[in-house]
Amino acid sequence: MGAAVASLQDYDDARYPPAPDGYTLYVVGDIHGRLDLLLDVQRRIDEDKARLGAGQTAEIYLGDYIDRGSEAAGVISRLIARGRETRAIFLRGNHEQMLLDLLDGHDDCLGLWRAVGGTATMMSYGLPPRLLTRLVSAQDVRRGLLEKIPPEHLRFYEQTGAYMRAGAYLAVHGGIRPGVRLEDQRVSDLLGIRQEFLQYKGDFDFIVVHGHTPVAAPDLQRNRINIDTGAFATNRLTCLRIGGDGAQVLGG
Repeated sequence: MGAAVASLQDYDDARYPPAPDGYTLYVVGDIHGRLDLLLDVQRRIDEDKARLGAGQTAEIYLGDYIDRGSEAAGVISRLIARGRETRAIFLRGNHEQMLLDLLDGHDDCLGLWRAVGGTATMMSYGLPPRLLTRLVSAQDVRRGLLEKIPPEHLRFYEQTGAYMRAGAYLAVHGGIRPGVRLEDQRVSDLLGIRQEFLQYKGDFDFIVVHGHTPVAAPDLQRNRINIDTGAFATNRLTCLRIGGDGAQVLGG
């Protein structure tokens, strides 16, 4: 986990702009198979909506729903159900991209996927133990996954978006490359960029709300807000509420 990070309170003159007129947005960070934390965040969102009497709302999920934690399949089922209950936008993380790449025939990504927690996702979908060893071929793992992953889960993964623009805010999993127009950004950067984005202090033309790089606490900078608080390891899944009064972390 990273060192302590700066918060908005460190910048007396910093203010975040409001959400688009009439909207309250709830942005949720990296879940990584923690169904228990997702259910708790959704409960808190519902309580907040009721307390505020919020009008139009939307929930934006930043990706990395799977891997590391033990309930990836349960997380996807819950998100699919949530999309039927309320307006929700589901973005893609680099972990979903690795799964999709493997299913699309890119055998060379299996080793990396295993190294970053992919085996937990395989187990959550009920792959037999013989397919979990490193001696098994990528082709066998792919066949096993295609047999076990429900069709609606496959559609969910395939339909996840790369980013969501909402007024003065841009929601994206990893970040954006400075100096490149949004429409010209590479998907690999949107899902996986780190240092070039994190170290940039200039204006992105919007406040970038992102995850991907775990921090000890939500990192509120003038030009970006990082809400990946390492849920799998820390038991803390962060939600950012963006309303008429700007952006603030939704308390637990």
